[in-house]
Amino acid sequence: MTDSQYFNGYLQVNGEAREVHIRARDTLLTIIRDHLGLTGTKYGCGNGDCGACTIIVDGWPQKSCLILGIESIEKEIVTIEGLPYSPIQQAYVEKNAFQCGYCTPGFIMNAHALTTLFPEADEEMIQDWLESNICRCTSYQEMMEAIHSVLKRE
Repeated sequence: MTDSQYFNGYLQVNGEAREVHIRARDTLLTIIRDHLGLTGTKYGCGNGDCGACTIIVDGWPQKSCLILGIESIEKEIVTIEGLPYSPIQQAYVEKNAFQCGYCTPGFIMNAHALTTLFPEADEEMIQDWLESNICRCTSYQEMMEAIHSVLKRE
């Protein structure tokens, strides 16, 4: 490939400007994992169904497998590595809201956005938001408890 097939620029990830050298076709998931080495964001289905790759872009949860990296310039991106010691992570631990853990980063990102954007979220809204991600180990009840515990703290 020639240099003209690559884009050089900066992504704002976890509060840091990160230099990237990417192809126009690279997804944000590929850039996060392969170019920036942030492997907490998981590859699952690759088509937006499972939510394992969920990150936060400009405050809203997004599936990084569906976003081109080039579309992410000038946006604020937060990955699971950008949420150290967050209330929702602590709640997931306290409520044992995970089993194998593969889907957990995506669920935590989604739940963090929910509790941040909608601190008065009701049961229906929580269930709606949880439906955007899939857990094959079925920790949904514990996830609901974790989200409720964070909403009660705020």
